[in-house]
Amino acid sequence: MGNVGLLLVGVVLFVNGLASLGIVSGRSAAPLNLFVGTAQVVLPTLVLLQAEGDAAIINATWPSFLFGFTYLWFGLINLAGFEPQGFGWFSLFVAGIAAYQAVISAPGDPVFAVIWLTWAIMWTLFFVLLALGVQRVGRLDLGRATGWFLVLLGVPTCTVSAIFLLNGTWTTAPEAGLLALAGLAGAAVLSTLLALPRAGTRGEAGSSNAVPAEAVLAVD
Repeated sequence: MGNVGLLLVGVVLFVNGLASLGIVSGRSAAPLNLFVGTAQVVLPTLVLLQAEGDAAIINATWPSFLFGFTYLWFGLINLAGFEPQGFGWFSLFVAGIAAYQAVISAPGDPVFAVIWLTWAIMWTLFFVLLALGVQRVGRLDLGRATGWFLVLLGVPTCTVSAIFLLNGTWTTAPEAGLLALAGLAGAAVLSTLLALPRAGTRGEAGSSNAVPAEAVLAVD
């Protein structure tokens, strides 16, 4: 996806993470999603119209549509009240593509391979929450874990990466890939810990800490 679009995606993931945590409402997050989603669809279309069949340009551009449709769909769900199950199944498709991109990126760019893996995990969580309706895994509130995962990793994987790419300071060193993987693992652990019931709370599905599945829509 384009680096400028990637720059904006970080803030969308952050705000959508806050929405899934109940800090901001889905309706208040909708305009940002519609704006960035539209940009992620219109701008790649303009690029493809001028690509003249160049395979490198096409392969670098088409993934933007997956994420653009995600944000547009999220905005419409929150504004029009559409049921979220279809979005959940679409997320499974996006997760599969992201996982494939992670595999093929690993030899040449291990850092971006980890970023693709992060996005694959995010969209898998959306699928589990919204298509399968799984809200809790044992004591873990999956909606809150997803929210924290977006808050912790949205800006680093998107906005920070875009800044490095735009300034020509991106690295493909294996050591950087290992550091990125360690960051992903650390964020996953922290998200899990933050989503576990705190002392003095019931931690049940009916608790005031639970986040509705409809709020957990987001992402790259």
